[in-house]
Amino acid sequence: MPKRTDIQKILVLGSGPIVIGQAAEFDYSGAQACKVLLEEGYEVVLVNSNPATIMTDPEFATATYVEPLLPGPVTQVIERERPDALLPTLGGQTALNLAKTLFEDGTLEKYDVELIGANYDAINRAENREEFDATMQAAGLRTARNIIATSAEEAAAALEFGLPLIIRPAFTLGGRGGGIARTREQFDEIVARGLDASPIGQILIDESILGWGEFELEVMRDHADNVVIVCSIENIDPMGVHTGDSVTVAPQQTLSDRVYQKLRDQAIAVIRAVGVETGGSNVQFAVNPATEEIVVIEMNPRVSRSSALASKATGFPIAKIAARLAVGYTLDEIPNDITKATPASFEPTLDYVVVKWPRFAFEKFPGVDSTLSTHMKSVGEVMAIGRTFGQAFGKALRSRELDSQPDVSGSDEALLTRLESPSADRFDLILELFKRGVSEGEVRARTGIDPWYLRELNHLDDAFEGVRSYRAVDTCAAEFEAETPYFYSAWDRAEANEVRRGDKPSVMILGSGPNRIGQGIEFDYCCVHAAMTVRESGRDAVMVNCNPETVSTDYDTSDRLYFEPLTLEDVLAIVEVEQPEGVIVSFGGQTPLRLAAGLEAAGVKLLGTQPDAIDLAEDRGRFGALLERLELKAPPYALAQSPDEALGAAPKVGFPLLVRPSYVLGGRAMELVYDTDMLADYFARTRPQGEIFLDRFLENAIEVDVDAICDGEDVWIGGIMQHVEEAGIHSGDSACALPPHSLGAEMLGEIRRASSDLARALGVVGLINIQYAVYGDDLYVIEANPRASRTVPFVSKATGQPLAKIACRVMLGEKLAGMGLPEDPCGPHVSVKEAVMPFDRFAGSDALLGPEMRSTGEVMGVATDFPAAFAKAQAAAGTQLPTQGTVFLTVTDSDKAAAMGIAAQLHDLGFRIVATRGTASAIKRMGIPVETINKIQDGSPHVRDWIDRGDVDLVINTPTGTAARSDGYEIRRAAVARGVPCITTIAGGMAAARAIGAARFSEPPVISLQELHRNGVHA
Repeated sequence: MPKRTDIQKILVLGSGPIVIGQAAEFDYSGAQACKVLLEEGYEVVLVNSNPATIMTDPEFATATYVEPLLPGPVTQVIERERPDALLPTLGGQTALNLAKTLFEDGTLEKYDVELIGANYDAINRAENREEFDATMQAAGLRTARNIIATSAEEAAAALEFGLPLIIRPAFTLGGRGGGIARTREQFDEIVARGLDASPIGQILIDESILGWGEFELEVMRDHADNVVIVCSIENIDPMGVHTGDSVTVAPQQTLSDRVYQKLRDQAIAVIRAVGVETGGSNVQFAVNPATEEIVVIEMNPRVSRSSALASKATGFPIAKIAARLAVGYTLDEIPNDITKATPASFEPTLDYVVVKWPRFAFEKFPGVDSTLSTHMKSVGEVMAIGRTFGQAFGKALRSRELDSQPDVSGSDEALLTRLESPSADRFDLILELFKRGVSEGEVRARTGIDPWYLRELNHLDDAFEGVRSYRAVDTCAAEFEAETPYFYSAWDRAEANEVRRGDKPSVMILGSGPNRIGQGIEFDYCCVHAAMTVRESGRDAVMVNCNPETVSTDYDTSDRLYFEPLTLEDVLAIVEVEQPEGVIVSFGGQTPLRLAAGLEAAGVKLLGTQPDAIDLAEDRGRFGALLERLELKAPPYALAQSPDEALGAAPKVGFPLLVRPSYVLGGRAMELVYDTDMLADYFARTRPQGEIFLDRFLENAIEVDVDAICDGEDVWIGGIMQHVEEAGIHSGDSACALPPHSLGAEMLGEIRRASSDLARALGVVGLINIQYAVYGDDLYVIEANPRASRTVPFVSKATGQPLAKIACRVMLGEKLAGMGLPEDPCGPHVSVKEAVMPFDRFAGSDALLGPEMRSTGEVMGVATDFPAAFAKAQAAAGTQLPTQGTVFLTVTDSDKAAAMGIAAQLHDLGFRIVATRGTASAIKRMGIPVETINKIQDGSPHVRDWIDRGDVDLVINTPTGTAARSDGYEIRRAAVARGVPCITTIAGGMAAARAIGAARFSEPPVISLQELHRNGVHA
């Protein structure tokens, strides 16, 4: 075999936190690659800042560094580990850009590190818009007429093409910074945004090909120039909607064979011309439906979001094969895992149809533009498989798990007018119009969607006639026997189940469905650990999930995988086939928990904590009585059945108070209100249905998170985390530290006792997460969730104790007493988790943190002390704190005393301090030099002018008003637009000042998790 023996140690770069445009698919890709490279006998060094990933579990690499994906920390890793090669093609755009930087700054040459998978020239030819255009022309391939610009002046020349124009920044992910300019004002705005978003300050401005069909081909090539087309994917939306935001279909459905063969030929020509010799690439095309003219849009010289979809759609593991190609194998030498009989040079064949549907979260960002464009906005996706397009589309439709149903009210003409602008609810509107008898021609005239799809959608109900069967995904249309198949439901004339159960008992694990804000990759992490533990116990692990991005839907994570919607009907149908000994519902977040009562009612055995315990924790009345019995304090609260009842109860509870609907995910529709007028305004905006919770808000309390495991008798505390921000910021959006950095031993003992008492009283068998507020010397219980929490992966990485695996063992019948767990698993180091926000994706959104969760992902920093760990976490989250420059402060009156301390610390570090009049007066009284600048309402020159000019390096702004267009909102929006760090809590400001001070002395050293768990961190 030609496996390279001249390299022994390979550095793999991950993709960092989950952000819009770069999500869990790179955990799936990276985990596959690391596994393969270890199997091949290589040492693997992994760098990734995201603790919620499976790939950062220590067993997936020889050395795992949870460090910022920045040149400084990665150079430190290279200096320590001395890898022979760097594989940059499995960590999305982040890894590609970082590898390019390390090549250009001489780091790779200095330490003799070779780029494998894609070399520097290939990366540059694909990602640099000018190079790519020239390469395509030299290969005789057509691209859209375009201009490449590095300034607004150069960009203006593209206006001669005529509007609309499509603007694409170089070296960005998910279309970040780009868009469609239909007016001159939009053109100037998107050009400025795109130049700023591109790390090389370069944009491509294309003539409009809006309305053409959009297609992608997944292509793989080896060093012997063998090329295979893994999969074709078609966007149902015509050109103009980012492929990540479009409903897509595999294989493509509407091209003639002649045109499809042309696409294949051109895709092969593209990968050869760009020079990707050992790996996978994604090539995107536009096809004119009237003339069949083909235009090459772009190419990713790496594993992409679509690669994960193509892998799950075909059963062809692109990342795994790409890793083997990178170390010297050819396609014909790599066996197909699923058939065990065919090589990777054998192209997949599909005898079914796959539909991918994006998941959006516009409800989290009131006031933002929800129109879909070339700038990606979706936060997750689902995938469904069916024998026909109609079956796959219908299953994807019900896999979305929407928080609220789309608004399809209005006249036919009103709905048709809404169809003219692509939106998240476009297909709901189309189905509603067809129900009303509107013609396919009228819908096509407003959308440009191909007539074939519209005919299928108009007859969607016909797709589900017949008997439900379970079919296998085998990569070869049943030409060869499948050894490790996975399954999907199909409706056939007669039952034709292809499921083969073994003799072992099985346990079914319900996954978490599509990623969304409030329920992300952390829950998939727990489900994967559950599958591993079930298999280790000698049982078959059966996974049910519909998310193509995740490790849980990798075919070798479980013994049998069902790619199915997570609805009660679909899950019960699988239970009937599998007859499991039990079902695990507590690891996948709210998605499976919503099914618990229905499954129990149907006689299905649920493992671990039972539904009544979950209801006891969720039912405010029952939970309040339990706390009284345990003599635990809780903030005053009230339950109301209507807004009027809530307005009457609010003064008795006392202001300020937190208001929210019952049974919410990620703090959905939760707000902090200070008086009756604010509460009435909340009800007018949200119109809640059902029960309403009112809780007294404990202002300036310290919030604490606890993850624990109970076996029904004993309780083990896995981690106690102190939030950096005060209570009132959703736990998913707050930074937190492990161990707590300012709580004394007495309070920690009280927290441990309360957690143990609560877990036992609730009857928990498995994981529980409890949130507390420390208010003065008193401990208050905020809520308890007897299930996996989003902090489980972070605690597991920080302590070296795999909480989800331990909990699963308990749920399968083991006792904590026999596991030899440490009483206090925290070492001598400090770990900080920080949230990553998507505000830059949503122009007009407010960066103010509050009780409703809005983060998409998280990062982790580890160091000997809190300031250094916090600085690492900030850097990893993309909030690079300045070490010099100008700090702008404007804070509410109650925060002015603390702001004086922050100003003093930053002044001592050499920063220039500027502030609005009231804050400046308070700072001056302390004898600290400060410049006063105008509020926006006082006229120019004001603070926004300073930010827009680039004269402010850090903003600390705590809220003072409730108006959406207040000064604070405008300040925060300007800071986000300029990429200036913006801190909206006084505690966050204090932590930032300490972190800046720590960073001024030296960059904190890097350390691997393997060392951390073995020895701890030592200064």
